[in-house]
Amino acid sequence: MTDHALFSVLERIADSLERMSPKPPSADILKHHDAFIWQAAMGTLAPVEKVCGVSLSLLRGIERQISQVMTNTRHFAEGFTANNVMLWGARGMGKSSLVKASIATVNAEQRAKGQPTLALIEIQRDELSTLPKLLAVLRTTDRRCILFCDDLSFESQDADYKSLKSVLDGGIGGRPDNVLVYATSNRRHLMPRDMIENETGSAINPSEAIEEKVSLSDRFGLWIGLYGASQDEYLDIVQTYAAARKLPISPEDLRRKALQWSLTRGSRSGRVAAQFIDDLSAELGSHP
Repeated sequence: MTDHALFSVLERIADSLERMSPKPPSADILKHHDAFIWQAAMGTLAPVEKVCGVSLSLLRGIERQISQVMTNTRHFAEGFTANNVMLWGARGMGKSSLVKASIATVNAEQRAKGQPTLALIEIQRDELSTLPKLLAVLRTTDRRCILFCDDLSFESQDADYKSLKSVLDGGIGGRPDNVLVYATSNRRHLMPRDMIENETGSAINPSEAIEEKVSLSDRFGLWIGLYGASQDEYLDIVQTYAAARKLPISPEDLRRKALQWSLTRGSRSGRVAAQFIDDLSAELGSHP
């Protein structure tokens, strides 16, 4: 094979490898969408055309928590300093729904004023170790971004919490001014109680060991609890959903069926109410 032919083959191989290799992460896509999922393996932001969620007006029984999250999110969107947010508490009480609905509402307000909107970026719990890579991308843009990690928790021997802890506060690189972290968890300190209690028996200095484990939650400036719904709050949520869908059912029948549904589920929450309304809508032949 001549030198020219060999060079031609090598050139084709190089072109093929270049096409096959993933493009370096870029923040350019942030200019075109409002919601993304961080795909750590590919090092890319995948746009989400429609975020799954409910309107802020449908979230009932958590008015105080809504006010706190909305105020913080508005401050951030308007260019002021704001806090990282941890929403913790009972299952199904609207923690993730509140995050998505608050950002959607603030973005609608920003558009109405002709101002820049926020970018919502979801990162999976098991990809937290790639946070530095994602932040390196976000440092190249001026757009304000909220990183959202749903159902955040850590188990024994899980060191990923240190990656998040460093990003929230204390790392040399730190968190860019255009980035906040919003997270939800069913656990107050993000770790199971037995994991924290075990530290008292195995550590040389138990108090320091426990402090290390719970210090991550302290790095969220807003630490907001959502608690289980009372019967009246549950029924209020049901009535709000039913009114939004204009379901043809009397208040008495709605109340009776809703209570029966909650008894079969053994709990009362916004999620249980939404599941009941989905079932009732189908039963009544009503489309969402």
